[in-house]
Amino acid sequence: MTDQWDSIVDVLVAGSGAAGLTAAITAADQGLDVLVVESTARWGGTTSVSGGGLWMPANPLMLRAGVPDSAEEALRYMDEVIGDAGPASSPERRRAFVETAPEVVAFLGRRGVRWRRSPDYPDYYPDRPGGKVGRAIEAAPFDTRRLGDWYDSARSKESGIPLPLMTDDVWLLARAWSTPGGFVRGARFVFRSLGQFAAGKRPTGIGGALASSLMHIVRGRQTPVWLSAPLVDLITEDGAVVGAVVERDGRQRRVRARRGVVLAAGGFAGNTEWRQKHHGIPGYSSAPEGDLGTAIEAGARAGGALALMDDAWWGASLLGPDGKARFLVSERSFPFSIMVDATGGRFTNESASYIDVGHDMLAHDVPGPMWLVSDVRHTRRYLNSALAGQAGKWRKAGLLAEAPTLESLAAKIGVDPVRLGATVERFNGFARTGVDEDFGRGRTVYDNYYGDPRVKPNPNLGPLEKGPFRAVRVHPGDLGTKGGLLTDEHARVLRDDGTAIDGLYAAGNTTASVMGRTYPGPGSTIGPAVVFGYRAARHAAGDRAQGSKP
Repeated sequence: MTDQWDSIVDVLVAGSGAAGLTAAITAADQGLDVLVVESTARWGGTTSVSGGGLWMPANPLMLRAGVPDSAEEALRYMDEVIGDAGPASSPERRRAFVETAPEVVAFLGRRGVRWRRSPDYPDYYPDRPGGKVGRAIEAAPFDTRRLGDWYDSARSKESGIPLPLMTDDVWLLARAWSTPGGFVRGARFVFRSLGQFAAGKRPTGIGGALASSLMHIVRGRQTPVWLSAPLVDLITEDGAVVGAVVERDGRQRRVRARRGVVLAAGGFAGNTEWRQKHHGIPGYSSAPEGDLGTAIEAGARAGGALALMDDAWWGASLLGPDGKARFLVSERSFPFSIMVDATGGRFTNESASYIDVGHDMLAHDVPGPMWLVSDVRHTRRYLNSALAGQAGKWRKAGLLAEAPTLESLAAKIGVDPVRLGATVERFNGFARTGVDEDFGRGRTVYDNYYGDPRVKPNPNLGPLEKGPFRAVRVHPGDLGTKGGLLTDEHARVLRDDGTAIDGLYAAGNTTASVMGRTYPGPGSTIGPAVVFGYRAARHAAGDRAQGSKP
């Protein structure tokens, strides 16, 4: 009976990041009536504050550039890197991802997303069979004027970077005043920014550009988007999901979804209770507000199985005086620096993939704080965006220490000066030979991506010799959580017995990742989010084959 519903649509999408917006675009393209609900007052999700990259093997941009790749090569690489990670990364889901990636890139390109390659960005394990350089893509900088007043409620306007920044700018801009390549890229970036501003544009880049590009398509289709409208619960009939309860304007509304509900509302990075239960730490996340696990919880109440709840998209992070986490990428990889534990010893390859560094931090059983220790060349040559103009506040909060000698630095941070001195002496020997005999730092092209080519013989291994020396405290942070609802190759939510819940789909960080416990390449979060958001909508629309050209 229709009188029990406040609204009736074909597809209800919970979440306004890349996964949710892609699902909404795809469903609307299939002629379905779609509603998007977002729990916070700002749309764009974690996508908006991310690097905005998508790891998309064998994508059309690669092929047009003459870079060979194939689904089979990508699958071999994923098998090598991921291994057996359980049903979340089943062979069927891996194949669905790599075979659909080129299709969804072409689909969104025809609908208006202007894609660009990141040709220099390597897979995170490029030395493994099937590894490549240049599988990542991103949206071109977006003129936010095209969204009109709607951009006022964008998360990227509040937390993003209002500049036409792109992925391959980031690694070079970090050394814009220390290497010729960095200087040239910096100059190009400045002229590109000034040109857009002179033309009256209001550009945004990286994650903000992707979220804005997708939202522009959604708005063009006149798909309604409700902000400050959290999904409270799912409504089931005879084991099938037929709708959801959504809170809006202080009232709970029952929304009928004739073809299905797509849960794409992020993970549980901000849920301290769940973080302590599943991860053993309160969480030091770069994910935005609203990442509380409510969609995961609703899916579980409807019978959905959970997987990988103990994992996340880990990485070393700084926790500032304001309590906010700042994710570290290039800062820990550049030469003239090492990471040490509370005893003053190294414990990881500082230049490795951030998830590997994060796993090493969590697995390291030495109690006490961890530190990124560097000499003055690291401070002067390379950008640390978290500390820019804020060093005084960080020192006052006890999160940053500086001293003329390593011995006096050790005293300031409570580390054994003899152990720290021995660690640095050993590392400096590796810097001179170019081979890190302890952790293999600087061995792969990925390590070197965030290195300094002027430093010889290894761009990641500059010795720590010149004071003043600096130490900044690091934490096991993350870009979001990796565990959630278990889904199949069609993005259908599965029960513990492996059967699919009719009418319920999920994508993005609401799900257990197809990437298992690792991070194969740049954009391994958003790439699958977009692919499975697309596949969810296609399946809900009745495209059971998932193979016909849209």
